[in-house]
Amino acid sequence: MPRTYAGWFRLVAIAEAFSWVGLLVAMAFKYGLDMPLGVTVMGWIHGAIFTAYVVVCLVVFSPLRWRFGVLVLALVASVPPLATVWFERWANRRGLLTESDSDEPTFWGRIREIN
Repeated sequence: MPRTYAGWFRLVAIAEAFSWVGLLVAMAFKYGLDMPLGVTVMGWIHGAIFTAYVVVCLVVFSPLRWRFGVLVLALVASVPPLATVWFERWANRRGLLTESDSDEPTFWGRIREIN
């Protein structure tokens, strides 16, 4: 099991991409071979992993100190097939998946300061 925020994000991002592929294959079986059960099963699995990806994005963006625009991009990446893997690689290349030792408050810390 992952021990870091980045590890959890990577795990769920890759799982979301695999579930997209599974759903696309199931759709090919449904419409090509008239076998709809696969879409029922893979649709449920993909929906659960999609939801997990959204939740993980919302949880990790503050500790990883993502700007709000990066969070929006991560959430948008959940819609096209396999885009979560693209986003994970993009974020990794830019150092967005490393936890900072900064004393600057996180997003939620800044929100608390406003109130």
